[in-house]
Amino acid sequence: MKQATLFSLSLFLLFSSTTLAISPAPAAAPKAPAAKTPHTPKAAAPSPKPLVPTLPQSPDSPDSVPDDITRILKKAKMFSTLVRLLKTTEIMNNINSQLITAKSGGITILAPDDSAFSNLKAGFLNSLNAGQKIELVQFHILPEFVSSSNFDSLSNPVQTVAGKDPARLPLNVNALGNSVNISTGVVNATILGVVYADNKLGIYHVDKVLLPLDFFVTNKAPALAPSSLAKAPKAAKENSSENDQGETKQDQNKSGAASLVSIHALMSVGIALMVVANIWS
Repeated sequence: MKQATLFSLSLFLLFSSTTLAISPAPAAAPKAPAAKTPHTPKAAAPSPKPLVPTLPQSPDSPDSVPDDITRILKKAKMFSTLVRLLKTTEIMNNINSQLITAKSGGITILAPDDSAFSNLKAGFLNSLNAGQKIELVQFHILPEFVSSSNFDSLSNPVQTVAGKDPARLPLNVNALGNSVNISTGVVNATILGVVYADNKLGIYHVDKVLLPLDFFVTNKAPALAPSSLAKAPKAAKENSSENDQGETKQDQNKSGAASLVSIHALMSVGIALMVVANIWS
């Protein structure tokens, strides 16, 4: 009996060892995925450097186009004369309307400060008629938006709202380094900084009033010609009067001499008659 039990136990141990020997080895733990190198985004291209600096008193640029340029210029506290001209010529309303309704394009205003207007010849603005005041304001407005870094891309002569006539309304912009200069054929001005800029409206502070050339070419030429031409007829008239007076005096002298001769002749005849009468008596 013991032998049978030992035999059965031996078979059990043999079977168990065999089963353990042929059991598959446990699967290896999965390898951790290799760490990926984080993607470094390419550096964005630097934006063009502004040619015109932003002024400290410039109002913040909103996301939408402003509907009142007066508010912007008044906040800068140095453009009261320009604001008055924009209102009296009614150009302010046109600009505001265009900015609200326009889907593309824009406007650039070259804004002279109050000191620039005060440096004009005394009484200059009052000497301009209504049409000239409108032209003066329009000459300071470009019918497109120009950013502070794009003045060097303008083609001369630059188009203004007043027109584009190199003989009458030349406006040339020269950007050198960080300086932007403007020439009109009458004055040379410099852009001092940005008053306001968004994607449709740019207002830039200039140190002088941009005077159109035709104010001085067309007004002076007619004024000089008549004055120079008027002297010749006047001199001729004076010479003619002198000649007439000389001739009149000569005629008067001749007439006087003839009268004296006639009197002497009559007196001689009278004396002769008296002698004859005495003789006959």
